Formats: sequence, C-alpha cells, structure tokens
Amino acid sequence: QVQLEESGGGLVKPGGTLSLSCAASGSAFNIDAMGWYRQAPGKQRELVATITNGHMTNYGESVKGRFTISRDNAKNMVLLKMNSLKPEDTAVYYCKADVFLTGRGTFDVWGQGTQVSVSS
Repeated sequence: QVQLEESGGGLVKPGGTLSLSCAASGSAFNIDAMGWYRQAPGKQRELVATITNGHMTNYGESVKGRFTISRDNAKNMVLLKMNSLKPEDTAVYYCKADVFLTGRGTFDVWGQGTQVSVSS
C-alpha cells in the first residue's frame, strides 16, 4: 500500500510565497510522474504542475513563471514552490503520483489535499 502525505498549505497574503511538499511512503513501489492539481469551490480540478522521474516538467498556463516543481527521487518526494501568489490561486491542492506496484501494475495515487488560501 502506498500513501501520499502533503504538507505546507496555509494562509498567505497576495504576492507572498508558499511551498508545498508531498512524500510517498510504502513498499515495493516505484513512481513515474508526480504532480500537483488544485480544485477551487465550484470549479473543476485543474493541473498545476507535473514532473517525471526524468525531471521533465509541465505547468498549467495560469501558474507558469510563478510556480516551480521539483522532486527528490531518492526520497520519493515532490515539492512545489509558489511565488507571487494571487487570490485566484486559492484552492485545495492535491498531490498525485503514478505509482507502479511490483507485481500489480500502475495506479494513480492521490493525497488528501491541503488548503492554500491567498487573502489579505
């Protein structure tokens, strides 16, 4: 069994910076892509950023140039640094990993989500 645990959410003022982290734990697994998605009330869940195990990145258009995703493969961890935060960034942020379980296959694994609120 594999679990994802997010941390770093909270309240920040517009223009501020916040960093999120997500760590995978379990046994007999490998991770391909990891990433962050977000969902605001009344809106669809949307891509924030993803990163492969080869460190290729993809960003949602609304966060490009402001957010940076990185990962530490040895620690099974993905980080998201969010700069120049705007009120429209307010959402629940979910970590996602494409997890390969030995002898079973590949599964999408989601974290529980962490709230990011940008408000003055």
